[in-house]
Amino acid sequence: MVRFKNRWLLVEFVDTSTADVSARNDPLSTRSLDGRLIYNALRDSVVTNFGDTGWGAVGMSLTVKYFSPTTNLCIIRVARDQHRIAWGAVTLLTSVHDVRIIPRVIHVSGTIKHAQLSAIAHNREVIARFRTKLKNAALHHDSYDDYLTRSTREIEALQD
Repeated sequence: MVRFKNRWLLVEFVDTSTADVSARNDPLSTRSLDGRLIYNALRDSVVTNFGDTGWGAVGMSLTVKYFSPTTNLCIIRVARDQHRIAWGAVTLLTSVHDVRIIPRVIHVSGTIKHAQLSAIAHNREVIARFRTKLKNAALHHDSYDDYLTRSTREIEALQD
């Protein structure tokens, strides 16, 4: 039996439109992104930067397994031999569906389990940063705890 060997990219999309004062009135933000839009942007990035040959190599194995609009965290699966092409395409992304972003690859893993552990740890760090920014953290304590438990369940439920 042949086993498919994958790499799992844990990517955070930093929204640059919130830094721009004129974009704050724009209703479109990273909250409107989903896995399908990220997949389409990745496909376009691979075709633009690596051509049809790059897409032919990556296309069959590239999938977006998880995306959280709250923390802008994404888990991408790609075949082991072509993970550098996918990593390059992610790094060269500048916008997804007209939302300006900066992608940051946080972790690359050979197993889904280690990608899940890194995603859960990163979610906790991001929520801790959200809590420190709030003046009255007691009001939002329950919603962040609910989000952490819900996202942990979703991430742990991912299958290869």
